[in-house]
Amino acid sequence: MSVLAVDPLIHAGMRSELRDKPGIELVDDLGDAEVVVAVGVSALRDLPESSSRRLVLVASEPRQADLWTAIGCGLAVLVPEHEATTLRLLRAIGDARRGHGDLPPEHLGTLLRGLSQLHRDVLAPRQLTFTGLSSREADVLRHIADGLDTGQIARELSYSEQTVKNILQGLLSRLGLRNRSHAIAYAIRLGLI
Repeated sequence: MSVLAVDPLIHAGMRSELRDKPGIELVDDLGDAEVVVAVGVSALRDLPESSSRRLVLVASEPRQADLWTAIGCGLAVLVPEHEATTLRLLRAIGDARRGHGDLPPEHLGTLLRGLSQLHRDVLAPRQLTFTGLSSREADVLRHIADGLDTGQIARELSYSEQTVKNILQGLLSRLGLRNRSHAIAYAIRLGLI
């Protein structure tokens, strides 16, 4: 794990407090850290987005935009600043390492309202879902996974064969996938179908 803080005294103090604790191995390179503890939302500016890193954010009152930034950086646990004891941080780091999430109820509500707005204002007008697939794309992928060919899928969904090909080609192109097999593996691996 690694510590990220804008203030050098806070950074040093946090590292000193967590060093030599059971189950904690501090690393200096953020790229090598499975879990990063960031102190304050301003520390997130120095943290590149990552889908594999798990972030423990210690912050007082993050705004909705701060939560979205933290999510892009791999937010797993939000610890309110006033709760940031050593024991609480160790529990948060353990939760993050195991892939568990923890948000205070007021921030969870903010996040859920933001997700609803994102769906309504951005995804739905483009016929996308939170999976990143449109319902048409998901239907085509499910049928391909079931072993149907283009003609069978077209008949099953009442589309033309060209429409099925266009849906699949658009999906492959947008997601940078090579072929049907790659698309199915991608969708299954991410739990999209």
